[in-house]
Amino acid sequence: LRSAGKIINISSVHQVIMWSYFSSYCATKGGIKLFMESVAQEVAEFKIRVNSVAPGAIRTPINQDVWGTDEGMKALLKMIPYNRIGEVDDVAAAVAFLASEEADYITGTTLFVDGGMTLYPEFRYGG
Repeated sequence: LRSAGKIINISSVHQVIMWSYFSSYCATKGGIKLFMESVAQEVAEFKIRVNSVAPGAIRTPINQDVWGTDEGMKALLKMIPYNRIGEVDDVAAAVAFLASEEADYITGTTLFVDGGMTLYPEFRYGG
């Protein structure tokens, strides 16, 4: 029997990367991670898969003040080893993959869509 159901949560890289002065935001994203893992454990026997997608910096209106200027974009790209900001379609593709039969044996995990932001790029040249 293949998957009987799929639950896909949207979290953030801030479930694992702290963000000063945004502690409530980080706490909720960390909560989504543990909620997802707990529910995945509870419903696995029913062949229901539960996962999360954790976007990094994605080009949306909510963060336009960060990427909307050359200076802001330059600072942002220093945090992204892949050297580009994410697009909404990048997140949609990750969700589509987790919803597909190709992901049938994946449950209880977070798929980071972040261009490597969670690799702590400030250490890429020795820290």
